[in-house]
Amino acid sequence: MTCQRLADHAVKNDLPMLVVHASRKTEKTTKGSVTYASFKRSALSIPMDEELAYDPLFQRHSNQVLRELLAFHPDVMHITGLNDVSIIGSYLAWKLQIPLVGSWHTNLHEFAAERLRKLMHAVPAGFTSRLAALAERKIFDWSMLYYKIPSVLLAPNQELIDQLKARTNRTSFLMGRGVDSEIFSPQRRTVSDGIVRLGSVGRLRAEKNVRSLIDIEKGLLEKGHSNFEFLIVGEGSERAYLEKNLENATFTGFLAGEHLSEAYANMDIFLFPSETDSFGNVAQEAAASGVVPIVSDMGGPKYLVEHGKTGFIAKDISAFVEHISELLTNSERLQSMKLAARESALSKSWDSVFEGVYAAYREAIRIAEAKNAAREQAKRAVDSE
Repeated sequence: MTCQRLADHAVKNDLPMLVVHASRKTEKTTKGSVTYASFKRSALSIPMDEELAYDPLFQRHSNQVLRELLAFHPDVMHITGLNDVSIIGSYLAWKLQIPLVGSWHTNLHEFAAERLRKLMHAVPAGFTSRLAALAERKIFDWSMLYYKIPSVLLAPNQELIDQLKARTNRTSFLMGRGVDSEIFSPQRRTVSDGIVRLGSVGRLRAEKNVRSLIDIEKGLLEKGHSNFEFLIVGEGSERAYLEKNLENATFTGFLAGEHLSEAYANMDIFLFPSETDSFGNVAQEAAASGVVPIVSDMGGPKYLVEHGKTGFIAKDISAFVEHISELLTNSERLQSMKLAARESALSKSWDSVFEGVYAAYREAIRIAEAKNAAREQAKRAVDSE
């Protein structure tokens, strides 16, 4: 989504951009100042999540991508994470000596650890925990080696920026996420039945900690609350388990466009218990829709919330239950926090985010030019001796 928004920003501002990505077929299209070069993944691609995959044979497209780059003459190249497409990008940036920027989008090390725990649920818990922790550390270490390749890095929160600086010694910029406050707006609400809807939007996967919604519901029922309903948007392997174990929930499946905007606006409180997200844009979209977000105190989403004003930061399941319970019993506070959440989201535009991204591009070019100048100076010094 963020990459598509960046491309849309380039179109709107008539900025030339070549977008290389994987798709179901190999083709080339143009939209305004942006050229899209898509390349088909092979039958050996490993499914990662919904439509995401990793193709171990994707490098076969390297020569075609090289031809596109030579025709486009880029000033800078931007790779978005550790994936099959970006591996080609980092190699060709080195080959062509193009300044390289890398952005961190997903905490792959934490995602992998959570999925490993789920796969090994039948193995003794102590062994599984140790193995998952080891996998998490090693994948994080390997990721840091990969992020030493670019000269400038982008990350979605200050915690990651600090880690990247310390581990890679690279210049790092904040690349947050914007939100379209017209698409996501309280004006899109279509329900007025007095039921308080507890919302969730995103992939229904183990790493999103979605099973905690079941414990949250149990906690609320134990407190005597009944006038609430879960509204769960998204697909994934955990959906069947949630459908079986949540007593009062509506599942919409995957939604997009106006249907997604309406679903957000029909929520009152947004629950985001994930402990592995580097940003958590869904919490920001909920806030723009006039919904109070309650997020975990682990990962990037906590940076999106002003605790007690625009939402809540919860340290555990009991804290989620307490904060929800407070809002269920205090409609005035719920309404005031809805307004504050909406107000906070209005200042977070995509244009301001991408101005920072282009500043990172300029810095990568400056660093490359400085290195080239230093090399030329050293060469002249040697030649003059």
